Amino acid sequence: MSNYDRLFTTIEELVMHHSPSGVEAEINQFLLDRFSALGVEVWLDRADNIIAKIPGRDPQGAIAITAHKDEIGAIVKHVGDDGCVEVRKLGGAFPWVYGEGVVDLLGDNETISGILSFGSRHVSHESPQKVQQEDTPVRWEDAWIETMRTPEELAAAGVRAGTRMVIGKHRKRPIGLKDHIASYTLDNKASVAILLALAERIKQPAVDIYLVASAKEEVGAIGALYFTQQQRLDGLIALEICPLSSEYPIQSGEAPVILSQDGYGIYDEGLNQQLRHAAEAKNVPLQLATLSGFGSDASIAMKFGHVARAACLAFPTQNTHGYEIAHLGAIANCIEILQCFCETQFDS
Repeated sequence: MSNYDRLFTTIEELVMHHSPSGVEAEINQFLLDRFSALGVEVWLDRADNIIAKIPGRDPQGAIAITAHKDEIGAIVKHVGDDGCVEVRKLGGAFPWVYGEGVVDLLGDNETISGILSFGSRHVSHESPQKVQQEDTPVRWEDAWIETMRTPEELAAAGVRAGTRMVIGKHRKRPIGLKDHIASYTLDNKASVAILLALAERIKQPAVDIYLVASAKEEVGAIGALYFTQQQRLDGLIALEICPLSSEYPIQSGEAPVILSQDGYGIYDEGLNQQLRHAAEAKNVPLQLATLSGFGSDASIAMKFGHVARAACLAFPTQNTHGYEIAHLGAIANCIEILQCFCETQFDS
């Protein structure tokens, strides 16, 4: 099996574990088992972060690398008398991205599959669905989930206000497009795959390395803010997707992206320079960018004064927060850069 095949398989396993913000237990157990099997110290903290620690040669220093494990979706607002379920967005989710089709409601006692529905097409201006065909996009307020269950059956399954909705599991399985992977929730399951690869490959880092699969990033970087408040760090690097769009000078392919700025502020130039040196040492091409409608664990933690130095290393991705497409080579090159960074950059 090639490196890309193995990476694809790991990402696929992660994608197939549901983890909407705040209801991340399914992927938590998978990650605890996987990190433990790699022989690294791992634990679940009070903010629902999964943290793996690799001791460094110099115990006086510490660097954290984060990849958020939560995914976007929706949250139940109301269960109707007819068993139809109304939801609202959780993170940057849009109903038209998912389209009509199977979604999963993660009830307290049972996962219920239903159909995200927008209404019939064979209608005139007398029906509210007509405006969606001609004038305006579908909003969550216009959509509903048809379950064909009674309110009593939904209550027994534990479907209630606050229940999370995610794309149906059978619709999530990734596909390969030559050297690319295409799937929902590459943001940020592919970055968590990078954490697992680093846990396997890094043996003697220069300083203590914390690999953090962070919780609730899509709703405000809540897990990362808690972790960085508790743990003194010399730097924080967030792993992320980088949106491919005509407004940014980013190309699809094998070259990862280092951010200088995003919607929350600037990143640390010194830490970025160290990452660039690591890429040069591994002969890995890089792209540089500033983004506007974007934030990461690192920029948010730095903005709130939890860390003095922060950076974001990303891989170019099409259709962000939708059916995403990314080059496996860019994801693999993030592993190369970070392994070199962790093992060499903090030598005295």
